[in-house]
Amino acid sequence: MTALALYFQDMRMNVSGSDVSEVFVTDEVLKKRDIKWRNDFDKRNVAKGTDLLITTAAHGGLENEEVKYAKLHGIKVLTYAEALAEVSYEKETVCVCGVGGKTTTCSMLSVLLDSAGLDPSFVVGVGSIFPLGVSGRYLANGRNFICEGDEYVVSPGINNSAKFSLLKPKIIIVTNIEYDHPDVYKSFDETKEVFLNFFSKLPKYGSLIVNADNINTMSVVEKSKVKAITYGFDKMSDYRVQNVRYEDQKTKFDVYIKKKKSVVKDVMISVPGEFNIRNAASVFAAGDVLGIEGEEIKKGLARYLGCRRRFEDMGNYKGAKFFDDYAHHPGEIKETLKAVRAWFPKRRIVVIFQPHTYSRTKALFSEFSKSFKNSDVVALMDIYASAREKDSLGINSSLLADETKKYNKKTFYVGGQKETLGWIDKNIKSGDVVLTMGAGDIFHLYTDLKLE
Repeated sequence: MTALALYFQDMRMNVSGSDVSEVFVTDEVLKKRDIKWRNDFDKRNVAKGTDLLITTAAHGGLENEEVKYAKLHGIKVLTYAEALAEVSYEKETVCVCGVGGKTTTCSMLSVLLDSAGLDPSFVVGVGSIFPLGVSGRYLANGRNFICEGDEYVVSPGINNSAKFSLLKPKIIIVTNIEYDHPDVYKSFDETKEVFLNFFSKLPKYGSLIVNADNINTMSVVEKSKVKAITYGFDKMSDYRVQNVRYEDQKTKFDVYIKKKKSVVKDVMISVPGEFNIRNAASVFAAGDVLGIEGEEIKKGLARYLGCRRRFEDMGNYKGAKFFDDYAHHPGEIKETLKAVRAWFPKRRIVVIFQPHTYSRTKALFSEFSKSFKNSDVVALMDIYASAREKDSLGINSSLLADETKKYNKKTFYVGGQKETLGWIDKNIKSGDVVLTMGAGDIFHLYTDLKLE
């Protein structure tokens, strides 16, 4: 919503909002841009002269009292998914979908197109993209619009269409397909069907850029009638990653382009891990499709410096190096820890994880317990419950800690934020690499940690 607010402000619209009182990573940029919001939901927040009200699926969604008031008084109401779709229709849309990697890939692509002078517009669900300094932007001159394609539903129980089904992309990048959102999709087959339907929306002149290394993705692509452009480590990939090396907290690799029978050497990114190499390879492929030369693509990827809550360097505490990451799915956790291990092979790696939603934790309980292989110590905070969940489903982090101990003996249940801060103070050692992970409010730990 913050990215969308920035986008509308760039279009010279007056923007305001409502939210809960909780502190978010987006607060900083909203204050900088003088976009004001109220810390409650009340019909009195809907200012006189309001032309449009946009609502998320959270906090009551279409049943929110501000939404009801707007409808009663003839003010147009759109869900976030509908608003995103409407702004995208003005331009040629590049959409990134998948379970994990959407935000980073969109951010990389936005920086690349900006670096190439193509003046991209974008809406990316993150606090900020470095070095662009914003997560949403509208530029009239550029022809491309970059956004994330979310498979979650438009409004649970009211409109169960996938959010990305409203988009009309020219290019779709697929990072992977995994089972997520068990609260709306009862099986993995349902999830795959949703992606298959989305791919079929591509026009004949469109491009489907897919991760060749993900079996689930390729199985869906094989059922689709759309011809795919592939990327990854697989030998048959159209954009094949080769010769990976890690140097001085930088990641370097080469890209073999099958159709040109040529290699672009020494592509460099400032984020770790095979998953980020794949993200960069997908952006390389998209850049090539959009007509950007190989050397220019290299410059754009090298210019990307990361984004908020995606392996973000938070500083040092008691001689330990802290990073913060949004990973909240077992697959994302595995890949991120594998990346950290590659960058810091001789350091003790400590993970502090806050599970997100009871439904996801229960549905993927076994997978979560096995996802911390590349960490030396695991600390589990209490589950962050979604606003749309009222039932704990008999699941909690203490149970998850007991199960995780079977695979990682140094696993601890640490409870809430106050208890976690105490645990950090007693257990973190100089030289450790500490990773805080989760999609909830775990980043609030950094408010009280005295980082250098």
